[in-house]
Amino acid sequence: MSTSEDLKEAFAGESQANRKYLAFAKKADAEGYAQAAKLFRAAADAETVHALAHLKASGGIGSTADNLEEAIGGETFEYTKMYPGMIERATAEGNNAARMSFENANAVEQIHAGLYRKALDDLGNNTQVDYWVCQVCGNTVEGEPPDKCPICGSPKTAFNKID
Repeated sequence: MSTSEDLKEAFAGESQANRKYLAFAKKADAEGYAQAAKLFRAAADAETVHALAHLKASGGIGSTADNLEEAIGGETFEYTKMYPGMIERATAEGNNAARMSFENANAVEQIHAGLYRKALDDLGNNTQVDYWVCQVCGNTVEGEPPDKCPICGSPKTAFNKID
């Protein structure tokens, strides 16, 4: 294995640890364990520091235009290649929770690709828009959230504004 491969593996591992620890923090908060939740959030933040250092060391951060192009490619791969097969397998196995999770993500990745394309096309115009994210399915919208999420049907209150 090369150092380049090690950096990619380390970035992936640290990134996954960050997300997992944030999920653990939400669960600890819901169960009333504030101190454990705080520790999970602290560790998640540290894992982000590690992941970003690995990404930087690997040369994985380019210009904003390059980063937008890479994001478009990644999102497009997910909704055209990755998720369709996962949806098919989950359906065949009767795993409805997984199927729904994959279908929601697949729909949102198409939206992300379009938003990244729009941002790339507008790069340098200093256009300012607000983004809102549905906390149930991840749907990402510009401007104002809809009264009902078109992907999962959640109410407007399920959307968080991103600053």
